[in-house]
Amino acid sequence: MEPEAPTGSGRQRWKALWVTLVTGFMSLLDVTIVVVALPSLQRDLHASAASVQWVVSGYALAFALALVPAGRLGDAVGRRRIFLWALTAFVVCSAAAGAAPTVALLIAARIAQGVAAGCLAPQNSALIQQMFRGAERGRAFGLFGATVGVSSAVGPVAGGLILTLASGPDGWRWIFYVNVPVGLTALLLGVRLLPRTAPGRGQRLDLPGVALLGAGVLALMLPLVFAEAGGLARLWWLFPAGAALLVVFVRWERRVTARDGQPLLDPRLATDARGYLPGAVLGALYFLGFSGVWLVFALFFQNGLGYSPLGSGLAVTPFALGSAAAAVVAGRLVERLGRLLTVCGLVTVMAGLGAAALVLRFAPAGALPWLAAPALLVGGLGSGCVISPNVTMTLRDVPVRMAGAAGGALQTGQRLGAAVGTALLPGLFYLVLNATGDDYRTAVFVAVAAVDAAMLAALAVAVRDWRRDRRAGARTRAGRPGPRRAHTGRR
Repeated sequence: MEPEAPTGSGRQRWKALWVTLVTGFMSLLDVTIVVVALPSLQRDLHASAASVQWVVSGYALAFALALVPAGRLGDAVGRRRIFLWALTAFVVCSAAAGAAPTVALLIAARIAQGVAAGCLAPQNSALIQQMFRGAERGRAFGLFGATVGVSSAVGPVAGGLILTLASGPDGWRWIFYVNVPVGLTALLLGVRLLPRTAPGRGQRLDLPGVALLGAGVLALMLPLVFAEAGGLARLWWLFPAGAALLVVFVRWERRVTARDGQPLLDPRLATDARGYLPGAVLGALYFLGFSGVWLVFALFFQNGLGYSPLGSGLAVTPFALGSAAAAVVAGRLVERLGRLLTVCGLVTVMAGLGAAALVLRFAPAGALPWLAAPALLVGGLGSGCVISPNVTMTLRDVPVRMAGAAGGALQTGQRLGAAVGTALLPGLFYLVLNATGDDYRTAVFVAVAAVDAAMLAALAVAVRDWRRDRRAGARTRAGRPGPRRAHTGRR
């Protein structure tokens, strides 16, 4: 049994959900939307290439580092409170980024904006768990998954469109300014609609755990976000250091739990919350390919075929549309089909991307976008059956009082997977490009094939979890006890 009942009336819950979805879309969109504006802001601010990279990397780093502590803080002091404060900070930082007169101030604003986004993200999934149950929760996570999929895919399109409409030397500033009216509207609606809950009694933040996890994640991500500037070669030693810090973090959390303390991330989530560990691993593997492939497509269409940023984004829009449509439907099917839904989704993604890779390699150049569109649409339909159902099944047995920390950890894994993908896949693309004498078609073919390899690893995890659920269901039908349900401390 879950310890808390849904909060808020039916209509108010769904209105509140849309507030969280809009803010989630806005914060995730800012991960990729800035990429197309980098040349113009570098020129206008007279910045170096290394400093401009921090505009993107600083946001991504801060976002990832804030997720788990912010989720735990929301569990302790109230998700509504953290959500509203974080949204306020995000709006202020967006305005500061748009008005920044120097690249140093822009970087500072982006890092602060990333912290605010990282504080918002775990509250979104935790509020869904708090407000919904059963089939309604599946539908809500379906919409959440559509938001994640679309925001990740349409960033370059949105950025290109804004730059097209806001022409001029300072047009890039509107990429940040657009967040202000949207964020203020969401803030006013959030004050009115988001449910109030009493904060946890006697809750404390595990500061040593925060420091260990933050240092470990930072060590793993720094070489990746600076891969294009030689980060992998110069900072490789941070990988074993980060892994060691995470091992120490796990041991510390076990020690805190054994003493009946309040860990940052209860280690029993991995053993007692059915589906949490495989779902987290699956999510990290999926985002490794899902996030990196958009950079590969952008490099191919813009550098290889000479498309504009907007044209490049429009070429991959069928994937985003398919993902959004399928995620909404998948949210209604996840309670009935369970992990089988993600298995089918992953197979469909692999088929769609594999077909797209063949088209980009062998089809006539003039017809590439049109011939690739059906394959990308199929891949998007599969993606919509992966992201939101996986979130639902990963968090379904997590106690609601721990939903923020668990959701933050899930998204941290996704951010790490995305960082690996965005570092390695473009590197592979350029490696093949140099080896083949600038054969862009072969380079995109090999890179997308590597994406399918990551999807295959995620599929292996999904199949194993699906078979385990089938065995558990068979035991239940036979009257034998199934696997342990979640029990993560005092309720």
